[in-house]
Amino acid sequence: MDETKPDPTYVVGIDLGTTNSVVAYTEAGVDDDTQPHIRIFKIPQLVAAGSLGESSVLPSFLLLPGSHDVPEGGLALPWDPQSHTAVGTFARDRGAEIPTRMISSAKSWLCHTGVDRNKPILPWEGPDDRGKLSPVEASAAILAHIRRSWNHAMAGENPGLRLEHQEIFLTVPASFDAVARNLTVEAAEMAGLTNTTLLEEPQAAFYAWIDRTRDEWRNKVQVGDLIMVADVGGGTTDLSLIKVTEADGELGLERVSVGKHLLVGGDNMDLALAYAVAGNMAAEGRKLDAYQMRGLCHGCRSAKEHLFSNNDAESHTITILGRGSRLIGGAIKTELTRNQVESVLKEGFFPACDRNVRPLEARRTGMREMGLSYASDPAITHHLARFLSQQDTPESALHTFTCPSAILFNGGVMKALGLRKKVLEVISSWTAQAGCPSPREVENSDFDLAVARGAAYYGLARRGRGIRIRGGLAKTYYIGVEASMPAVPGVPTPVKALCVASFGMEEGSDATLPGKEFGLVVGEPVKFDFLGSNTRRHDAIGTVAEDWEGEIEPITTLETRLEGETGAIVPVTLETRVTEVGTLDLWCVSREDQKKFKLEFNVREKENE
Repeated sequence: MDETKPDPTYVVGIDLGTTNSVVAYTEAGVDDDTQPHIRIFKIPQLVAAGSLGESSVLPSFLLLPGSHDVPEGGLALPWDPQSHTAVGTFARDRGAEIPTRMISSAKSWLCHTGVDRNKPILPWEGPDDRGKLSPVEASAAILAHIRRSWNHAMAGENPGLRLEHQEIFLTVPASFDAVARNLTVEAAEMAGLTNTTLLEEPQAAFYAWIDRTRDEWRNKVQVGDLIMVADVGGGTTDLSLIKVTEADGELGLERVSVGKHLLVGGDNMDLALAYAVAGNMAAEGRKLDAYQMRGLCHGCRSAKEHLFSNNDAESHTITILGRGSRLIGGAIKTELTRNQVESVLKEGFFPACDRNVRPLEARRTGMREMGLSYASDPAITHHLARFLSQQDTPESALHTFTCPSAILFNGGVMKALGLRKKVLEVISSWTAQAGCPSPREVENSDFDLAVARGAAYYGLARRGRGIRIRGGLAKTYYIGVEASMPAVPGVPTPVKALCVASFGMEEGSDATLPGKEFGLVVGEPVKFDFLGSNTRRHDAIGTVAEDWEGEIEPITTLETRLEGETGAIVPVTLETRVTEVGTLDLWCVSREDQKKFKLEFNVREKENE
C-alpha cells in the first residue's frame, strides 16, 4: 500500500454489475471482539432531469444525450454542475425512450474478444454526433460516478474519507479471463480507484451468506458438502462449486470449479419478454418497428424487475414512445403480466431436460453483426447439465456426474421463487438418476445486494476477521508454442499449448517453468497466442498439450515487438506471477544476461484485419 496515503477508514465492496452496481462498506479498524456491521451505501444519482435522489443500487447505464434530448441543466450534479452525461436511474429510464443514446451492458462488452475494448464503440448502434466511449471507458464512467458520489456524500471536507483512500474490493465474474480482469483493473484506475483488489462474484455471494448467518454457517454445512453457486445476473450466468473441507479440526472452504463464461442472463430474458409482448400487440394490429422494439425491451426489463421485487403485483404497465412527434406518433401502452414472465422464462431459459443434454451449438451464419456474443443456447439448465458433467471430483468419478449437496442462488433473476423451484426440480431429477439425494437450497434473502456485501466481508477476512475461501486462478492458462519441425507444403506448423499458470494458483504467488528453455524472437513484430481451459484443472505449470482442441480455447492474441537485434532468437526461461488483484503477468528471462521481457496483454486488435 502506498505509504503516502492515509490508512483506510473503510473496507468497501463494489459490485460492478451488468444491470445494477452496488456499494457496501464497513469499518476497517474494528477490533476482533466487535461484530462488523456491513452497510449499503445509498448512491446519489439523477432520478429525473434536474432531480437528485439516492438508491441502494446504481443502474449500470450511461446516457449520452443529444442537444435536445434533455432540458438544459438537467444533467447537473452537485459535484459536476456542467455534466453532459448521466449514470444511473435517469440514464436507464430516459435511455429506454432513446435507446441509441444509451450505453448498457458495458461489463459484457468488457469481456468481448471480438472487438477492440479500448476503442470508442458504445453505444453500439448510436449516432456519432455525441461521441462514443470504449467498454473500458464506459465501465470507468460508472466507477467514477460511484467515487464522486461517495466523496460528495461520505467524505465532505475530510480527504481521508475519500473513496480512493479506502480499501476497495471490486467483483468480477468468476469466468472472466485474465484479459477481462486486466481491463477491469484498468477501468478502476481510470476512475481514480488504484487501491483495488478483484474478487469473484460467486465467492462474494457465498461470503455474504457466511456474514448473514454469522457463526451459524458451520452448523448448516458438513465436511464433503459441495455447494453450487448459481449467479444469474443481468448479462451473465456464473457457476462455481465450493467444497467444505476440514483441516486440523477446523472447517474450511475451497472453490474447486468455475463454469465457462456464459453471456446469457437478464438481457436475454428481457428480449424474450419483448418478443412475447410484441407478438401479442401484433395480434391486435399494433406492429412495432426496430426502434420501438429497443424501447419495449428496456420496458420489459423494468417491468420484470418490478414484478420480481413486488410479490403482490400481477402486472406492470409498459409505455413505448410513438414514432415522429408526440402529436402524431403518440405513446403506446401495453402490459407485462406475472404469468407471462414465469411462462416465458421457465420454458425458454429453465426447461426440464436430461442430465446428459448439452447446450445446442447453432450453425453460425457466415456474416453477422459485431454485437455481443450471446450464448447460442439460452437454456440455462442445458449449461448447468454440462457444468456438472465436466467435473473431475471424486463424486463425478463415481457417478460420471457431480451431485451438488446444496445450491446458493444469486442475482436479480433468481429472486423469482418459481424459477428457483424449477432449477431445484430439474437438478433433483439428475441427482436422483445418479443415486444422490436432492440438493437443498441455501437461503439467500439479498439477491441484489449480496455480492457487494460479500466483497466487504472478504476485505475483513483478508484482515483476519473472517474465513476465506481458497480460490486462486479460475482457469488453467497456456501460451502457444510453435513446434520445431521441418516445413511441409500445405501443412501449417503445429502449435502446442504450454501451461504457464495452473488452476487455483493463488494471488501474489509466482512460479518458474521447471527445466524448460524456449527461443524468444525479438526485434520484429511477433504474436503470442494466449489460451485457457476450464476443464484441464490438473495440468501443472510446464505441461505441454499437443492435441488440445476442444479442451483448451483461445483467449486473445498478444501482438508486440520486443526490444533486441532484428530477427534474433534469445534463449529464455518463463516466469509467471499472479498479481494481488488476480491478473496474470508472464515474463521471459534471458539465459544470457537475465534481461526480462514482459508479455503484456494486447487487446487492441488490428484495425485492418
